[in-house]
Amino acid sequence: MVRAVEKVRNRLLRLAAALEKAGVPYAVIGGNAVAAWVATVDESAVRNTQDVDVLLDRKDFSRVTQALEAAGFIHQNVAGVDLFLDGPAAGPRDSVHVVFAGEKVRPHYDAPAPDLHEAHSFPLGMKVLGLDALVRMKLTSFRWKDRMHLLDLVQAGLLGEDALPRLSPALAARLREVLENPEG
Repeated sequence: MVRAVEKVRNRLLRLAAALEKAGVPYAVIGGNAVAAWVATVDESAVRNTQDVDVLLDRKDFSRVTQALEAAGFIHQNVAGVDLFLDGPAAGPRDSVHVVFAGEKVRPHYDAPAPDLHEAHSFPLGMKVLGLDALVRMKLTSFRWKDRMHLLDLVQAGLLGEDALPRLSPALAARLREVLENPEG
């Protein structure tokens, strides 16, 4: 169990180091971004995640590929999703999943992924998507794991009713659902 958690953490740090060295703008998103924000309040409340998700600008993709391949990652496109496997024996869970800034993650989503200008520098030399933008992404996806991530933010005191006016009506309704029914 500890080894699995450390593998994800090392993958995240290698990703950040490679992109920082190459001067490529990026932001960590997904469960690792939620964990980074929660850790600013309560490290013991951090939930482990099985993969690494990163927000990139499509125009930088060739530089990203070069930087990550130099760090030992292997680019693949699986079912239309760009990812970087963590070595030749890795599977899709042992990878970095790419989301492109300003583009919809899924065709049916109401909004595209945020822009990279919403990234914040965090300890360990990595950039993480800002809290408001991360919340919008989680509310847009709204899968069960996204709801759990939103609850983690709520329980850490990082997300509450004060966020409702900053959201579109559809996303505000989803957040209200999470706030009013935290048990699902």
